[in-house]
Parts: sequence; C-alpha cells; structure tokens
Amino acid sequence: MFGGIFDAPSIDAKIKEKEALTLEAGFWDDNDKATRVMNDIKMLKSRVEPWRELIAEISDVEEMCNLGIEENDQSVEADVKEMFEAAQKKFDHESILNLLSGEVDKNDAFLSVHAGAGGTEACDWAFMLSRMYQRWAERHGYKIEVTDMEEAEGGIKSINMRISGEYVYGYLKGEAGVHRLVRISPFDANARRHTSFASVYVFPVLDDSIEVNIDPKDLRVDTYRSGGKGGQHVNKTDSAVRFTHLPTGIVVQCDSERSQLMNRATAMSILRSRLYEYYREQKEKENQKFAAEKKDISFGSQIRSYVFQPYTMVKDHRTKYSVGNIQGVMDGDIDGFLDSFLSAKWKGLPTEADDSDDDL
Repeated sequence: MFGGIFDAPSIDAKIKEKEALTLEAGFWDDNDKATRVMNDIKMLKSRVEPWRELIAEISDVEEMCNLGIEENDQSVEADVKEMFEAAQKKFDHESILNLLSGEVDKNDAFLSVHAGAGGTEACDWAFMLSRMYQRWAERHGYKIEVTDMEEAEGGIKSINMRISGEYVYGYLKGEAGVHRLVRISPFDANARRHTSFASVYVFPVLDDSIEVNIDPKDLRVDTYRSGGKGGQHVNKTDSAVRFTHLPTGIVVQCDSERSQLMNRATAMSILRSRLYEYYREQKEKENQKFAAEKKDISFGSQIRSYVFQPYTMVKDHRTKYSVGNIQGVMDGDIDGFLDSFLSAKWKGLPTEADDSDDDL
C-alpha cells in the first residue's frame, strides 16, 4: 500500500544487519560504537513500525466502514470519520519524517544567528529569532546548548547553539538563509516602521561515521579570555578557543566552558560541521554547472518575512506558506514552515527565495 513511500524490506534488512553486530564477541567493549549501533537500530525501527501500525489502523477503518454499509448502520459514521482523521494525521506526520533520509538528517545541529545591518534594531531581531528556535526545540523536548554568544545593546550580534535530538538537522536545514522583520520599532521615538535582517546558518553535528579530514597545518589556533559578568565570573585563564581554517577562511570559536580542552573539542566539532557543509555546497555548485536551468541565489535574498505592522503575517518566500499568528511563530510554532519546505523538496518544487512579493 505504501511501497512508494518507504521500502520496508530494505529497512528490515538493515535492522537485521545491525542486530547481527550486537551478537558479535566484544561488541560492548567499545561503548561509543555500541551506543551508535543501538541508536541506529532504534532509528530504523522508528522508520518502519509506525507505517505498519498505520496500515493496520486503515484496515480497521475499512472494516468498520464495510460493516456499517452491510448492516445499513449509519451510527458508525462518526467513529469512521474520527478514525480516518486520526490515520490521516499520522500519515501526514510519517510522510514528513520519511523525507529525512539524507546522510546527516538524523543528526544534531549547530544553529547560528547573526544580526544584519541596523544596529540595535537588528540585534534585537537576532535575539528574537534565537529565542524562536530555542522555544521550538523546547516544544520537541530537544536539548539546547549555547556554545558562543556575542551580546550587544538591545540584543545579540550573534549566537551559536547546539540543538540535540533525533532528526534535528533534517528539520532545521531549510531554515538557513536571511530572515526579514518588518515592524514599528520599539527603539524609535517617532514610532516609524523599520525593516531588519538576520542570517541563520545550520550545520549538522557529525559523528565518527562521517569523515572530514583537517590538516593541522591548515589551522590557526587562538586562545583568549572569555567575557564574563565581572567579580567571580571573570575568566582568569585563556580558556576560550578560536580556530581559523586558512584554506576556506572559516572561523569558529567556543567560550562556553571554563576548560580550554573542552572548548577546543566543541570548536573542532563545529569546524568539522562547517567544513562538511562548505564542501557539500561546493560540490552542488559544480553540479549546477551542468543543470539545464541555473539560477544564481544571492545571500541577501530573504527566505522568510515576519510582518508585525500594519498587519500580522509570517510568509515563506520559497514555498509561499504563510500564517497570521505571528506570536505563535515567535513562540516556536514553526513546524508548518519546516514541513512545507520538506514537502516542496520531496515533490521537486522550487525552493529558492522569490522576491516577487517583497512588498510584505
């Protein structure tokens, strides 16, 4: 019934292959490897078992419907409708989840928000966006860890965070781009309408199964004292770490821990993720040279607009999905945007920013 959506025999074969590893001698000697295998088994089962349950539920709906027709019993109509709607909701959810089949879609994610030009207004917008993603993570029970943050008057200039949970990167990868805010500025004494921009970057957290080679000769390492609130919170040692990857110019830093060793490990993890995404994008650009229709996507093209005045609307310029409950969105209710982007990618629809409705 759902053969075009998921390949159950293939997934079953992978589960058996992974389970066979758990029976090998010395499997639990390497705890990290064993944990990854067990997590893979859990993830694979979570991809196929809900569909089998859904097939059973649909069979129940069909059986009840046929029984009602045979008995000419209209009283079952309400039950059939309720069961069908529940199955439809489950189908929609599992269909979206099934789209997350990329190499790193199941991984945690590093997400960073950077304020654009505009001073205090832009810094406040960057803070609002970072709060939105943190609220989204909390809604789903994901773990959030801020690895680096640069504060500014009225908000933040930038923030980097790690969001941990199943399929976090797969869900959030479509959030990368420029986000635009339109509102009457609370910082403007004349109550004028302002437009602010902030950029969002999303990178997968890589495990040992993804190989990214970094030559130590390509790195410049700087250590410094991380900022604090003063008094006993002042960091008296050079615990903060900054890595500069010379061939690409990518710079990452971490100052969330008091231990330089821990900050180094976190910064290296972020760098590996940034390089993975960098090289993936370079490969895609090479492939696009042979595409029949090639479009240049400028970094300044916003993917989404958040309008507070003179009306309330959040609209994605790629999928055209929009909602009027802007407060709900800012409180982390962004699943509709995430799902619409994934669905568009799955259907092969355009997912590039479209500035044809820039009057929002």
